[in-house]
Amino acid sequence: MKIKMTQILLFTLILLVSPITFADSDTAGTDAVPPCSTPEFHQYDFWLGQWELTWGEGDNAGSGTNIITAELGGCVIEENFSSSDEKSFIGNSLSVYDIKSGMWKQTWVDNSGAYLDFVGEFKDGEMFFWRTATKDGKEYKQRMVYFNIEENSLDWKWESSTDNGKTWKLLWQIHYQRKQQ
Repeated sequence: MKIKMTQILLFTLILLVSPITFADSDTAGTDAVPPCSTPEFHQYDFWLGQWELTWGEGDNAGSGTNIITAELGGCVIEENFSSSDEKSFIGNSLSVYDIKSGMWKQTWVDNSGAYLDFVGEFKDGEMFFWRTATKDGKEYKQRMVYFNIEENSLDWKWESSTDNGKTWKLLWQIHYQRKQQ
């Protein structure tokens, strides 16, 4: 039986948030608020849809697509990223709002073997995700920022910091344009 990476990620996310779900299961069958229906669970809805992506200039220019869907009754945001170039960079993420911590959590995997885990929040009209990483024994910060968010476009940037977030170095910026149906 062949299991897709997306199924494994969904199962992992379910395990991560299951204490929330199971801990509140005693309200099942009552007039309790439906799961994932509070406003916090919809902070990331701006990202839902099919997107055309562009980045860089000249030899560093690239393009791709990103399809973002709400899954599991709207409780999980699933990303399916693919570059258009011959290198075919492909990745998937799953994001969920963790009501206990009041933070978003995201897990990213891709065809380079990367696994990244982030926490995040929506603040002042922008969405932030960050993590701490280690390379060559040195700790540094990484973050993603969604900004210039409009109905049919937005910008995303990937940054790193070696001074604990005092300054950030831009590594990659992508412009999102919603695909017209």
